[in-house]
Amino acid sequence: MKISLGEISDRFGLQLIGDASIQISGLADLTDAQPGHLTFLFNSSYKKHLAKSAASAVVLHEADSVDCPLPVLLSDQPRLAWANIASLFDTAPQPDRSIQKTAVIDGSARLGKHVSVGAHAVVSAGVVLADGVSIGPGCVIGNDVSIGENSRLHANVSIYHEVQIGERCIVHSGAVLGADGFGYEFDGKLKKIPQLYSVHIGNDVEIGAGTTIDRGALNHTCIADGVKLDNQVQVGHGTNIGAHTAISGCTAIAGSTRIGSYCLIGGAVGIIDNIEIVDQVEITAMSLVSQSILKKGRYSSGTGLMPGNRWKRSIVGFRKLDEMLKRIRLLEKRLDEG
Repeated sequence: MKISLGEISDRFGLQLIGDASIQISGLADLTDAQPGHLTFLFNSSYKKHLAKSAASAVVLHEADSVDCPLPVLLSDQPRLAWANIASLFDTAPQPDRSIQKTAVIDGSARLGKHVSVGAHAVVSAGVVLADGVSIGPGCVIGNDVSIGENSRLHANVSIYHEVQIGERCIVHSGAVLGADGFGYEFDGKLKKIPQLYSVHIGNDVEIGAGTTIDRGALNHTCIADGVKLDNQVQVGHGTNIGAHTAISGCTAIAGSTRIGSYCLIGGAVGIIDNIEIVDQVEITAMSLVSQSILKKGRYSSGTGLMPGNRWKRSIVGFRKLDEMLKRIRLLEKRLDEG
């Protein structure tokens, strides 16, 4: 498709400086952009690339527009403008609002208007699919599941019994919602604890490919409105995640953890069970959260990257820290005693 800069400006309320008739056929970054592309400047430190960019126009902050050699669209939030404009060029196939012949749908399931069910999908007894729901090929929807309006499951998603999914949610391929939590007790051998509760997903939630959300043993696992989970995130049984929290890939959250709203959790973070993380906490990548975080802010753990030979020497020092601390305290005591 092609759309003029003037149309983009009008549609998204962006001030245009330049020729409104310029045609935009796609988006690209500063260094790769070609004629017909719209590019974006998110960080002033990359402004030097504007002079060599072949893009037809750029979206940037007003402060970065001085002496810009390209036509510009001004935005206080260029990344948000990117998200909005990119929707015009998204070529992802949309649901066709049809029921494929090979889909297996139980007679007791209730389907709303304009529902799509892909090839070889299974919709079990008691399922409720609201208006506009899309079920991709190969999905398996367990008994008594409910899915809200305009939510979409991509191919090969598995939803266990009694899971509830809100409106306008997106669940990517390979995700598993409602599998048993990891609960056992020793009785000479490991005795399985039945996971009696389910998973409740709010509205506008996005769940990445291969992500798993376990059902609860003593309470529901709850994901609040607007939460975004990246690929291959593990959410343990009975965990609660607050509204609009974003969690990056390969993070593992143990059971009965309570995470607040508007948190940002980096990739490959490990969070132990039965702790609390309050609202507006940021945890950097590959951190281990081994205790509750009760004050908002940015948190990190682990050791910084260093050459291998230095790291090996440092490990020797780490092992001696306890002894060194004792010696320091003893020296401090002697100094205090005069």
